[in-house]
Amino acid sequence: MPIDFASRPNRIPWPPLIYAAAIGLALVLDGLWSDSPIHDRGPVLLVVGLAMMAAGAAFDFAAMLAMSRRRANILPHRAASLLVTAGPFAISRNPIYLGNAIMLAGAAPTFGNPWFLAVVPLVVVAITRLAIRREERHLAARFGAAWTAYAARTPRWIGRL
Repeated sequence: MPIDFASRPNRIPWPPLIYAAAIGLALVLDGLWSDSPIHDRGPVLLVVGLAMMAAGAAFDFAAMLAMSRRRANILPHRAASLLVTAGPFAISRNPIYLGNAIMLAGAAPTFGNPWFLAVVPLVVVAITRLAIRREERHLAARFGAAWTAYAARTPRWIGRL
């Protein structure tokens, strides 16, 4: 049965499942192959990793706050109630996914596990294919010209800071 993108983008909330699978994969791979120089990280790498994780979390929370203030739905498998284009959404059409990817990358130096960084490209591809493209079709069906204009001026992942 074809998906009715006007009513909702997905039946399954893919993004949290994808990020959880990536974390699990990084932990399993680290258990199997743990002889990397990053495991002997010093205080500089720890600070860099923590800063990256904090920046990703701040981006996440700023996006969630922007959506909450406008009473927009945040769940990735439910219909969009409003097209939010301000705040972090002016930099990225997907600031929550971007923030999560930044946190995942920051986990590598924070925890001395390079596999966290290695899974980021896999996450980006999976999120783009299983969530973002479907969400974009949903938003185009719901918001028409407003979505088209927003998508034309704002990059999918990251733009001007």
